[in-house]
Amino acid sequence: IRREEAFDAARCVVEQALGALPQPLQRRAEAVAVSYYWRPSKTIASEGIASDTMGMFSGPGFREELMSADPYPPRIYLFLGNIAREAKGDIKAFRREVRRTYLHELGHYLGLDEDALEARGLG
Repeated sequence: IRREEAFDAARCVVEQALGALPQPLQRRAEAVAVSYYWRPSKTIASEGIASDTMGMFSGPGFREELMSADPYPPRIYLFLGNIAREAKGDIKAFRREVRRTYLHELGHYLGLDEDALEARGLG
């Protein structure tokens, strides 16, 4: 998968996933910015995030937003090079993994922990 193709496909997949959510959840999810990177930056890695991480959520979760002192809004980061490696270059597998990773990180925003995400097939 070429980088340009990966970025275009990922944006499309996230738009489709967002559009498929139930309306009340869709409104909440629209408030969470999504950033696309090829790999985690050295700064992110220095904070203890593994270099092969496919996605991460940062900022206050849904329940903490209004009362949080965090100056940064909620954001999902997708690391497309790592997702492409996991998909072994297959575009269909890449698109499935982007969707799963996006929904996994959105689940963190909504307050779900790893066990709850695993139970929903998003582990």
